[in-house]
Amino acid sequence: MGNILIVEDSSTTRSLIRTVIEDLGDEFDAFEAETGFEALKALPTETFDLIITDINMPDINGLELISFVKNNEAYKDIPMIIVTTERSEEDRDRGMSLGAEAYITKPFKAEELQEAIRAALKK
Repeated sequence: MGNILIVEDSSTTRSLIRTVIEDLGDEFDAFEAETGFEALKALPTETFDLIITDINMPDINGLELISFVKNNEAYKDIPMIIVTTERSEEDRDRGMSLGAEAYITKPFKAEELQEAIRAALKK
């Protein structure tokens, strides 16, 4: 069983990602945070095996969240996947250099995200 934290300000996209995770099987539990700040509050409450985050969010954006997680001894080993509308190479390069395992642009195919989840959890 693995815990996956979905950090996304769009309830529609959070729901879509949750469905993609549920389709992987019963071994995963999805948790949701609407903002980066909510994600930071959730981190000490649960053990997460993966974080999926958007970039553009109110308060703390996804890149800032990745930076915080990867620079924190308690959380630095949690793999992270970016799911975003941002298509620029600059954002992709920054996200990957901060430590994201994958960078997926919206709209995405369920199979693409499931593949990224499986790959990130195998590392």
